[in-house]
Amino acid sequence: MILLLIFGMGAGAGLATPCGDEATLRHFKTVLWPKAYRNQDVDLLDTMLHERFELIDNDGNRSSKQIELAWIAANRWDPGTFEYRIERLDIFDERFAIIDGTGIASNYSYKSSNVLIKENGQWRAIASHVSGYKPNE
Repeated sequence: MILLLIFGMGAGAGLATPCGDEATLRHFKTVLWPKAYRNQDVDLLDTMLHERFELIDNDGNRSSKQIELAWIAANRWDPGTFEYRIERLDIFDERFAIIDGTGIASNYSYKSSNVLIKENGQWRAIASHVSGYKPNE
């Protein structure tokens, strides 16, 4: 479950900003997502995840939004230093987006991808996948 934290938001999470959707999505993934996990902020993560959200973790296990919210409420995530490097960010029809990249923590790294949907002006993650978890050398 440690990798669930990867998905990697705050007040107004997912709302379009004057800088546009790309800037909003970059902030969503690189700032708000890790913030929600690090601070065990169930309310923030709740605004970020679509009701139909599902995550497939490094071991192939599937979890729902409700499982993810319960997990962060019960588990403290302290990766030490952490950075998420976006390697792909594509927006389709101003309503769908794909973000993927590499999460780099003090002691491990992983790859993840996220599918997001924009409804009522708010971006929300509907699917996430984590793989390639490995200890740092």
